[in-house]
Amino acid sequence: MGGFWPVTDLLRYLAGSWRTERTVRDLASGDEGRFSGTTAFGRLETGGLLSQESGVFVWQGVPRPAERTLRFLPGGTPGAADVRFSDGRPFHDLDLTSGHHVADHPCAADLYRGEFTVVDANHWRTVWRVGGPAKDLVLTTDYTRVG
Repeated sequence: MGGFWPVTDLLRYLAGSWRTERTVRDLASGDEGRFSGTTAFGRLETGGLLSQESGVFVWQGVPRPAERTLRFLPGGTPGAADVRFSDGRPFHDLDLTSGHHVADHPCAADLYRGEFTVVDANHWRTVWRVGGPAKDLVLTTDYTRVG
């Protein structure tokens, strides 16, 4: 991947539908899984976006339906957002005004460190490194705008 693509209005950039492709690597066991689906960012009446991801996750050859819902609330600047779980708990901050951001999320004894990269108007990527006593994973997700 080349340089970063700055985002001046994050919620406007994310709005709409994205094809979502994710690999999940378990560094301890060497197992690898894949998620394939879509992520739709729709407007929330209270401001911000509701991110609804749905698709199929294949782990050890077994396909299963998978989904996740997050809330992207307006941040301190138009290029930023406050990302929360569907129940309102904080997940991480996100500021893509430079086209790149690193965020941490402690979860029990494990630490999730996410790196967000905007490639261009229609492509962005996240790489989450999850480490701790319970997990040793790398999750890489590529998003491509639909339509």
